[in-house]
Amino acid sequence: MLSPMDVVTFTRQLVDIESITGNEAPVCDFLYRELCRLGWQARKMPVEGERSNIYATAPEESSPALVLSTHMDTVPPFIPSSEDATRIYGRGSCDAKGIIAAQIAAAEQLRREGTNVGLLFLVGEERDSQGARRANLHSPGCRFLINGEPTENRIAAAAKGTLRVEVIAEGRMAHSAYPELGESAIDKLLEALRRLQAMKLPADEEIGPTTLNIGMIQGGRAPNVIPDYAHADLLYRLVGPSQDLRQQIIQAVEGLARVEFVLEIPFVRLRTMDGLPSMVAAFTTDIPALSNWGQPLLIGPGSIHVAHTEGEYVEKAQLKEAVDLYCAIAKRLVD
Repeated sequence: MLSPMDVVTFTRQLVDIESITGNEAPVCDFLYRELCRLGWQARKMPVEGERSNIYATAPEESSPALVLSTHMDTVPPFIPSSEDATRIYGRGSCDAKGIIAAQIAAAEQLRREGTNVGLLFLVGEERDSQGARRANLHSPGCRFLINGEPTENRIAAAAKGTLRVEVIAEGRMAHSAYPELGESAIDKLLEALRRLQAMKLPADEEIGPTTLNIGMIQGGRAPNVIPDYAHADLLYRLVGPSQDLRQQIIQAVEGLARVEFVLEIPFVRLRTMDGLPSMVAAFTTDIPALSNWGQPLLIGPGSIHVAHTEGEYVEKAQLKEAVDLYCAIAKRLVD
């Protein structure tokens, strides 16, 4: 069984394997070997090319009632691990390799105490939940899914959705000395973005507001050319259905630009448990893509406020606390 100190060591081993989305194969191979060494019945679930999910069960339990799950991929850039007395640093330390270590340690402890659970580790969460969508085709029929994301060990009452939008403006090239002969796509795009920023976005009393981030802007050909093309990549964090919002976006930029809706991950309300502090996740997870894996719960060590940053870390104390939390929640759900 992984001891609390082993959880720290194991987290660092995982962090030191670069697994930016698309390159999860090395960390998948490592986890597969370690789970087999620990006596788990592990199998790879092919997703794309060399990329695979991992699903593991105790040899004596092929269809567990509960599965612990999180993702193996990270955002760029790769940052190797380090630690001090209280924290583990590095890319993925809290999102979500420390969670992988805590879930394996909890599963080991539960198995030793006679409660068998499954483990599901996925690729592609940071981009499009491709691994989760593939896993959803191969559900073992479990009743509960505990998904791990950095919630500071508080159970999530809801998770915001995501709507990725591309706004595209087109114009007409001309020499910049004669702007009246052209039509600036950048000017159109800027006005479209101002209108979108001025829109009143939906809000929920308990969950909070829908938010907008203009993440990328590109356009133009040269400083002395009137730009004939420009586009922006936007991301809305949803607190409900997107149908009305989509129509408002289209109407707001009408006559200036066209809109393409690239990806949607829906808003979800989640199960909480008496006695556990709760929170609202303003981020999205793999949960909406895992609808066939039982009733979902969301909880994990680490703070989302340091995930995706150059100083990403997880508190060692939270890792150890998470092992106990996962065990306690699992027993309440299935015993």
